[in-house]
Amino acid sequence: MALEWLAHLLAQFQEWSTDAVGTWGYPALFLVSLIGNASYILPLPSILIVFIAGSTLNPWLVGILAGLGSAIGELTGYAIGRGAHRVVEKRGPWFNRAEKWIERRGVFVVLVVFAATPLPDDIAGTVAGLLNYSWKKFLIASFIGKTAMCTAVAWAGYYGAGWLLAYFGA
Repeated sequence: MALEWLAHLLAQFQEWSTDAVGTWGYPALFLVSLIGNASYILPLPSILIVFIAGSTLNPWLVGILAGLGSAIGELTGYAIGRGAHRVVEKRGPWFNRAEKWIERRGVFVVLVVFAATPLPDDIAGTVAGLLNYSWKKFLIASFIGKTAMCTAVAWAGYYGAGWLLAYFGA
């Protein structure tokens, strides 16, 4: 029952987002990317919409706007971590080790890599918030990574959507 509900919800999101981007273009793409990445527990397939949008809209603009919306949406995970930071009173040795690691090496590059790949960037954002990492640096790192990924996906849509549609007979 729960899986059916989840599948239905994901299908509804995909249908709504495809219609919205088809009707309103770039502003809807920004909103879809923001919503898709703000969902912390439930993964919404906004990257599929980036692929589709790249086939009909300018892939550079698709990548930038989807990257910006995605980065802003990732602030949800960061905010959860910041809230947990304030609530957690006892900090174990792992917390102190993580803080020292960040102080020595920084986490900017790690955040960019997590944002630019299918790695669990929600968890990385939560950890960054938990460790009191600068939200501005987190947002910039997320923007760089998400924009790189969204631009690559948009260009893949630009070059590959026609082939996929022809192959599957759509």
